[in-house]
Amino acid sequence: MAQYTSDPSSFPEPVDLTHFLSRSTKAREASQVKKFYKYFQIPGIAQLAGGLPNDHYFPYDTLEAKVALPNRWQPTPNTPVDPPADDPPSARLAQASISKHKEEQPPASRLVVPKNSNVPDPLRMIDLKSALQYGQALGYPALYSFIRQFTRENLHPFVPYKNGPEIILTCGSTDGFSKTLQALSNEWSEEHDPINERPGLLCETYCYMNAIQTAKPRGFNIAAVAIDDEGMMAHGPGGLACVLENWDYSKGRRPHLMYTVTIGQNPTSGTLSVQRRTEIYALCVQYDIIIVEDDPYWYLQYPSSSPSSAPPRPTKSSGFEFLDSLIPSYLSVDYQGRVVRLDTFSKTVAPGCRLGWITAQPALVERILRITETSTQQPSGFVQSMIAELLMGPQSSNDPGKGGAADGSGWKVDGWVRWLEGLRGNYERRMQIMCDTLDSGKEVVKAGRRRSLTEVTDEEDDWAVIEKMQFYSFVRPLGGMFVWVRFDFSSHPLAKSIPGARLSQALWIFWTQKPYLCLVAPGAMFAANEKIREKDSFNCYRLCFAACPAEDVGDISKRFVDGAQAFWRIKSKSKIDKLFDDEEGAAVGVDHVAGMAILRGMC
Repeated sequence: MAQYTSDPSSFPEPVDLTHFLSRSTKAREASQVKKFYKYFQIPGIAQLAGGLPNDHYFPYDTLEAKVALPNRWQPTPNTPVDPPADDPPSARLAQASISKHKEEQPPASRLVVPKNSNVPDPLRMIDLKSALQYGQALGYPALYSFIRQFTRENLHPFVPYKNGPEIILTCGSTDGFSKTLQALSNEWSEEHDPINERPGLLCETYCYMNAIQTAKPRGFNIAAVAIDDEGMMAHGPGGLACVLENWDYSKGRRPHLMYTVTIGQNPTSGTLSVQRRTEIYALCVQYDIIIVEDDPYWYLQYPSSSPSSAPPRPTKSSGFEFLDSLIPSYLSVDYQGRVVRLDTFSKTVAPGCRLGWITAQPALVERILRITETSTQQPSGFVQSMIAELLMGPQSSNDPGKGGAADGSGWKVDGWVRWLEGLRGNYERRMQIMCDTLDSGKEVVKAGRRRSLTEVTDEEDDWAVIEKMQFYSFVRPLGGMFVWVRFDFSSHPLAKSIPGARLSQALWIFWTQKPYLCLVAPGAMFAANEKIREKDSFNCYRLCFAACPAEDVGDISKRFVDGAQAFWRIKSKSKIDKLFDDEEGAAVGVDHVAGMAILRGMC
């Protein structure tokens, strides 16, 4: 592992990773049309070169919205405090708990994107005449400039390679991942290509299913790496070192790409420490692996779940206590430039924005830029202008726009960070409510009959014996939106007569029926390969505490617990069979795979 200081002048150049570029990506050239766009911004220039429609004929005169002020939601503390036994974290959080009644008039502002901002500088221009035209593949100049500065100065102020990373805007993280794969791997076909050319993708044992579904059609061999409560393991049985040292070349090339979610991992909610990141990064350097870090939940880190740990000490401050309190990205240890980070507005504004960005070394961003120029071109101009106006606001006294702040200016960086703090607060309170409920119901009571324990009597009286047995487990998330619950189906009364996988599906059906009415995500949705799906995934379910109404989190969580408790009281095999035979149960059971497909689209 290279040693580096906080002095940027001593940082190494990023390593050359062009040997991983796909054939088509190497062959791409700059768009002959896009190269003219920078000249279009010259004041007074006659635009005869491009095929741009006239902006006067756009049917939109303004875009308007009523938007939240950045302080709408109450934050939670940035640093954990070791609580006394009779004062759990959730008790303190309850003092600022989510209101059970909808706020009548939440703080809001009127946002306006004007037709013409009267601002000549393209880096400050936020209006419809520019946003709705064909644009630069890097992104809308004003928004690109804001996000680039925010990324380099606040999110990741310490990236230890020379001159730091570049960014490019995407149509969300899925688009970013797809373009990253396209740039860094050739498509492989079993019918046409030799096995030694087959690419491999490292990922967690349980991982985000859309990433796998993006990689598989390109011929990737999915290589699962063992996980623990923290996330991907660097060492030990099934850990990264074990997988790479014992690679089976009959399955293809040793992987050169890793896909990972390190904060609030989807689905297991694991959060990777700096120490673990350092160990994994060292292995990636040793084996020449590029890390694709997908981090939609980075802002959702929960100190209340880890009261004994101290916040990380940043090498260089972001300028904000909240950001400094968060576990940093893989970028913070990336002295070789082998991290491609995916960020998104999906969890911080709305999934429908389809807006995000890639952060990586400039040479890789330049190649992804070439891909973007002839594919998506750029994210939606409508969305980019709305986000830009929200954050930046009017850029001159002649600008008729209105930003997201109460006085009509933009949120700016401090407002955006305050918004993220409030989001973390709301999700943290939800998480604690769900976990408190799950914790209270994780044991079932077993009552049995035994003969008297006394040996001095000849009576045949039986004694009632009451035992408590834990039948599911979970770890309070340190981040993200999910709780990963693992059941012990061997403890079910019918375990000897019904396989665990069938009991698991029966429980899933049981939850969907009255009075429980809970739809949870089965573990099979997230299994990295068929072996994991068949041997273990049936034991697990993913619960999302983010989507349900705030006032209903406790009740919904209790229905989940009550359903599990009731299911463990079923002692008749015929009742399990009836769940599958029943008309409604059979419909759900037959459609189990289809239901999983629907859930995939929601997750």
